[in-house]
Amino acid sequence: MPSLIIRAAASVLLVAATLISMSLTAAAQDKVVRIGYQKSSTLLTILKSRGTLEAGLKPLGYSLTWNEFTSGLPLLEALNVGAIDVSADVADTVPVFAQAAGAKLTYIAQEAPSPSAQAIVVPAGSPITQVADLKGKKVAVTKAAGVHYLLIATLEKAGLSFKDIEPAYLTPADARAALENGSVAAWVTWDPFLAAVQQQAKARILADGKGVADYQRYYLAATPFAEGNPKAIAFIFDELQKTGKWVKDNPAEAATLLAPLWGLDAAIVTQANERRSYAVRAVLPANLGEQQRIADIFQTAGLLPKKIDATDVPIWKPGS
Repeated sequence: MPSLIIRAAASVLLVAATLISMSLTAAAQDKVVRIGYQKSSTLLTILKSRGTLEAGLKPLGYSLTWNEFTSGLPLLEALNVGAIDVSADVADTVPVFAQAAGAKLTYIAQEAPSPSAQAIVVPAGSPITQVADLKGKKVAVTKAAGVHYLLIATLEKAGLSFKDIEPAYLTPADARAALENGSVAAWVTWDPFLAAVQQQAKARILADGKGVADYQRYYLAATPFAEGNPKAIAFIFDELQKTGKWVKDNPAEAATLLAPLWGLDAAIVTQANERRSYAVRAVLPANLGEQQRIADIFQTAGLLPKKIDATDVPIWKPGS
């Protein structure tokens, strides 16, 4: 009898060990999706707070990690060196710089234009009343961000060149401080930073992107990841579309959710969200025309190391 009990106990332990081993093996086989995002990545911020992607990707064999960046350029640099797999929305200029650097990236989604969601602002009491007044002035801008293109295009529209101003390449936090302490005459920024400086510091909009820069934001993935994980990309794309629609259909609820995550008042979040389209759609080669204009302007200004074909980038297609 004791030997039977011992053998039975051994069998139970063997089964338990086998199950634990199988569980650990399955867990070890989960692919990790490393997502990069920034403060203006509204839709992914919401998905992160709700745990939506974790819940939906887990049955497909994926786990997630989240990595925050100050702006789009360092985000795509991380994508280029293999530190992340999927990039949250970045301004239209950023993929152009990444492409010029030889990054192996794939477009997976695009937000429809939001031209008023970025602007050149000046302090409330500034004597500057038109873009031409920026000549000879120091202007804060984030390098390679969408606002960088907005600044160049707006200056050209006013009959100036980028060489007519003194750029101060700063992160959004440092740029706002510089504007408020008078170190720069103007700041080119985007939402939610734009809405925040308008409401909190009473900054005045000198010019926004309407008629100058469409400001289409792009979601990207490292090409090897996009090619090897179509189901994961498809799920992320679908959830981005749903979340974008939810934000526009439920502005008050969206602002209440985002306000504590961003450390901003709900009124600021509401204003920022009103200016963003959040209309997530598939990327079409025909929609990349402004990407080429951006590339050509930066290359002509000597800010892009070489001429590129903006359409020479892989595009993920829903259903592929």
